Amino acid sequence: MRILITGANGNVGSEIITNLNQMKNANIEVFAAVRNPEKTTFAGNVKSVKFDFEDPSTFSILTGFDSLFLMRPPHISNVPKYIKPVIDAAEKAGVKHIVFLSLLGVEHNKITPHYKIEQLIMKSTMRYTFLRAGFFMQNLSTTHLRDIVEDDRIYLPAGNGKTSFTDIRDIAAVGAKALAETNSKNIGYDITGSEAITYYEVADILTNALGRKITYQPASIIGFYRHMRKQGGKPAYIVVVTILYLVTKFGKAANIACDFEKVMARKPITFRQFAFDTKEIFSNARSIAST
Repeated sequence: MRILITGANGNVGSEIITNLNQMKNANIEVFAAVRNPEKTTFAGNVKSVKFDFEDPSTFSILTGFDSLFLMRPPHISNVPKYIKPVIDAAEKAGVKHIVFLSLLGVEHNKITPHYKIEQLIMKSTMRYTFLRAGFFMQNLSTTHLRDIVEDDRIYLPAGNGKTSFTDIRDIAAVGAKALAETNSKNIGYDITGSEAITYYEVADILTNALGRKITYQPASIIGFYRHMRKQGGKPAYIVVVTILYLVTKFGKAANIACDFEKVMARKPITFRQFAFDTKEIFSNARSIAST
């Protein structure tokens, strides 16, 4: 079985590669789809191949693959222009199975790119597995790392809404297992943590893990937009992110699903475990920022 991973340099993609490398007795070949394969290496026998969502000339690489892990690049929101051609090319190339990193509650968020992508995949002849994940715990250690490191705060338009945070390590575990299955069926997995907490509680847990006071400051839509623009965010990206946090604010991100435990036969990672597992990321970033 030949498996192609898009977003291989990202948190989820790289973790999926790690999981696939650890599978024993699996007759699979793993390929990482990246823009600059000559500059990118991965552990194990993973091969890097050139692929770019914005360059149709690279889509020919899809030929010969059994399974494809599809992750929408965060900066791409124009699904008809950039994602549909990839899905069409995969179908034409003979890809049998797509595992798509989607969004929890996507059926209630028809304005999001994820919903549109799911619809396109379901209309194809390929089998599919949708990983409908809750908010990533790792968003705090990546996207919002700067705020926590420099200002000791979390600044989001999420109000007092609760979130069933998901660790990407759990998402990747389900994704890798789905990619390696030879007789997969069309299915969507709702993947969440085992608890729903507010960002006030997130701040308290981070305070305990990092050993310094972290606060949560609810942002207005305009305030958040200006803040993200100041940090270099593009308008289209900020709009999508804002919509997702408003979903949280209105109580739509608190659902707790059991699909992960059913598939992996273990409990999902808690936010507390994530906070202590990643505290060095916050500490190292703070040290660098202070030099």
